[in-house]
Amino acid sequence: MNIKPVEIKTDDYSIWYEPESSTAFFQGFLRLDGMAEYQPIMNLLVSAIEESDSFNVNLKDLEFLNSSGISMLSMFVVRVRERGNIQLVLQGSEKVLWQTKSLKNLQRLMPSLTLEFSS
Repeated sequence: MNIKPVEIKTDDYSIWYEPESSTAFFQGFLRLDGMAEYQPIMNLLVSAIEESDSFNVNLKDLEFLNSSGISMLSMFVVRVRERGNIQLVLQGSEKVLWQTKSLKNLQRLMPSLTLEFSS
């Protein structure tokens, strides 16, 4: 089964999935209003993890994520943990302030989660 590259793009942000590297990339400013608006992104992530036993979420170029977005990421991490057979890697940047704190909190939800920060 092959997932074609999927992209969600607006003037403020883009999110895309590259099956070759099993990586979802996030870029820009994500400030959607509530979980319903985040559902297409959640759907992209959930369908992508069906394809692989390891999955990367690259957030290095995501400059802002509101609390609804952090909730969506938390729900995704819990979903991955429940599947139990996926190695999840979150890639962030030390230069983006929200990432260092929020991504470490996600590790509490899934201790086997790998965090990689670039400076």
